[in-house]
Amino acid sequence: MIYAVIMAGGKGERFWPLSSEARPKQLLKIASDRSMLQVTIDRISTFIPNDRTMIVAGANIYDAIAQSCTTIKPENILSEPFGRNTCLAIGYAAIHLQKSDPEAVMIVLSADHMITPAVKLIKILKAGARIATEEDKLITIGIVPTRAETGYGYIEMGAEQWEVEGVTVCKVSAFKEKPRAVVAQQYYYDRKHLWNSGMFIWSAKSLLAALKKCQPELYALLAEYGAQIGTAGEADARLKLYKEAESISIDYAVLEQADNVLTLKGDFVWDDVGSWLSLQRFLDTDKEGNVVVGQNVMLDTFEATIYNDGDGLVATLGISDIVIAKTGDIVMVAHKTKLDRIKELLALIGSDEKLKKYL
Repeated sequence: MIYAVIMAGGKGERFWPLSSEARPKQLLKIASDRSMLQVTIDRISTFIPNDRTMIVAGANIYDAIAQSCTTIKPENILSEPFGRNTCLAIGYAAIHLQKSDPEAVMIVLSADHMITPAVKLIKILKAGARIATEEDKLITIGIVPTRAETGYGYIEMGAEQWEVEGVTVCKVSAFKEKPRAVVAQQYYYDRKHLWNSGMFIWSAKSLLAALKKCQPELYALLAEYGAQIGTAGEADARLKLYKEAESISIDYAVLEQADNVLTLKGDFVWDDVGSWLSLQRFLDTDKEGNVVVGQNVMLDTFEATIYNDGDGLVATLGISDIVIAKTGDIVMVAHKTKLDRIKELLALIGSDEKLKKYL
């Protein structure tokens, strides 16, 4: 059977103050009247039914997910005691799936992606699921770049390419780190590189076999935990797993080491909604290039992003290239060129006991 595994962890710090520990980005209604998580569930529902959709998320937002995503069975929400990066989260889902269905095929998605049109994604997922069902392959989905982006990792495609159900497939030549601007420009023009979307397709069996080979210590911890699934000791075993496992991404842990990695070429519109700057890529702008959400009055304001998540007013005069985000009793004002330092700002706030409540 084919299952969806939606990764809904992370704090979404780059969307502060709208995003917080109690209300992370994936639970926000950023671009529609539904949360990003619910949009992700709905996007794939024509291919994978809700009863075969699993969500991996932090224990701190388990109740919020259960209350808002009522079409997902509570037992399909896998709670993490705390975050330990993508390798453990995916392995955690894989061990659960293999326990219930030894032939399970996992489609791993993120809860905070914008994708259109959905039919193109479904076409690629179906092709990947067919390969994963028939072969021992680890499959990534790469996105055809639409700009020279420095904020994404890249996949270098191998020379040999073929098609499965009309979808281009190739071996992965290399995974590349987030590049400098000049290198990103090169990747954009050479047409040999795809954005690494962080979406994957493989059987639970293949993923666990790869972990056993590439990360034997983590695999042993997962196997120990798997033996306790469904018993009175499951909760304690899960806590032990998360305390002892290394925090490492699936890319570093497995994909960069394995020799059976393929990539599927995605030609749909994709965005990981990584920061306030991403809003200008999928929300309408006014004639002055401003992205505006909520009640605002602007005069001589250009290329700004203004997000007012409340009943009050944001009024601007004579500014440009600024992000203003207002929610509750917090207002953040930042120059667009400094948004990559937002974690420093949050660390400064967190260092003051009186201000921690605003995180």
